[in-house]
Amino acid sequence: MICFLTSRIDNPDTGELNSANRFIYELRLHFPNPCRALDICSNPDDWDKTDYYASLTKKMFEDAGFSFEQFYTLDSRNEDLASKLVQESNLLILSGGHVPTQNLFFEKIRLRELIKDFDGIVIGISAGSMNSADTVYSQPEEEGEAVDPAYQKFLSGLNLTKTNLLPHYQENKNDVLDGLRLYDDIACADSIGKRFYAIPDGSYLFINGCNEELRGEAYMVENGMISQISSSNDVVSL
Repeated sequence: MICFLTSRIDNPDTGELNSANRFIYELRLHFPNPCRALDICSNPDDWDKTDYYASLTKKMFEDAGFSFEQFYTLDSRNEDLASKLVQESNLLILSGGHVPTQNLFFEKIRLRELIKDFDGIVIGISAGSMNSADTVYSQPEEEGEAVDPAYQKFLSGLNLTKTNLLPHYQENKNDVLDGLRLYDDIACADSIGKRFYAIPDGSYLFINGCNEELRGEAYMVENGMISQISSSNDVVSL
């Protein structure tokens, strides 16, 4: 299995597939042909949003020169076919969205078990990348979550990696949620005895078998401290 666990796959300035850190180049080396893609949603009941973002994703790849033999979506409308759809696909796209909501759907369709022996390409986007970890760090993101004692910050994920990613670092590093600083007060406190990697859009974790590499700018959050470990175009083996 080969994984591209990203913060965001598009360039927000152009709407095109982001070529930073050799992302498109690396995709071309591994993209299946013919490609049978399955876009797995973040919110199984928000059908309009699922269809909208799936169509944007498909067009983005096609505009960059990639082609599909088939491109399906998976949500609550066809969740009973999850096993069949995964088995028939050689490219899985794990969409972005709300981490706990997506995590519940992944659990419901038993995605961790379904992809255990998946022999294809996985592309994670934001929440999809976070939920790819064995134990997911579900960083609070919506109002009320940071101060809710019942909010679960650590969840069971897909076990594609042991690495915890925190996406969109360039845009949320100074955010305040429920009166708490997202990184200085929340992520740093939660990193005691743990390690997270914060990545801005354009950076990604590349997994090829047992080898994992952070591509591009990245920051390590560990034992209450944040330190930059790489810059644009750098490659860091984990």
